[in-house]
Amino acid sequence: MDDYESLSLEATRSLARTVLAKASPVLALPTGDTPKGLYRILARWGREGILDLSRTIIFSLDEYLGIPRDHPGSFRTYMREHLLEHVRVGAHYIPEPMPDDPDEECRRYEDVIRDHGGLDLAVLGLGPNGHIAFNEPGTPFGSATHVAALSRETRVREADLFGGPEAVPERAITMGIRTIMNARKIMLLAAGREKADAVRKALRGPVTPEVPASVLQLHPRLTVILDREAAAGLPAQEGR
Repeated sequence: MDDYESLSLEATRSLARTVLAKASPVLALPTGDTPKGLYRILARWGREGILDLSRTIIFSLDEYLGIPRDHPGSFRTYMREHLLEHVRVGAHYIPEPMPDDPDEECRRYEDVIRDHGGLDLAVLGLGPNGHIAFNEPGTPFGSATHVAALSRETRVREADLFGGPEAVPERAITMGIRTIMNARKIMLLAAGREKADAVRKALRGPVTPEVPASVLQLHPRLTVILDREAAAGLPAQEGR
């Protein structure tokens, strides 16, 4: 797409097609800067009566471990501020940030996804190191929802809401790569020049756990939406 706003509109249109195709669609949704435009448009379309999410089931991709639910850096807070305060949804599920047993919380989350019939659409951002959700380089492709150790690079990027990288939690609960790949459709979003190398490796490099997003090459129904800066490392004929 020509720019970030065009990317956000195209992503919203693609998501809307999934929502309108099923009575109670099940979505996995990301956090971060890239999907903020998508959420702004969803909020506006909800206010204008263009798209009704009231029967949509939403699963967050991940959540930090060891912080209160209402911490300003929690993904529960992010989802509330950017989407859930603005639209009515059928249900929103997100891992508990302070469970008694994190491994049991991972199993519970997988069970809830399964109880809803699996994911109709997983919307993903892309980390500069190739991570999807919090599946850092080296994560096995067969992983289900699990406790992930966050890389130093990821913690530096997430530092603003925590007062510095040392205050960012070292662990998080994340949907695993197998969980994501079991979604019936996947949409990958990336914007900005800093993502260009990760996009190139993910889409045109070898399929390897060292670039977790590269596994998406194997999914039969993958949509990738990029702005021109993020697409800069791809052959010119692959852009619009």
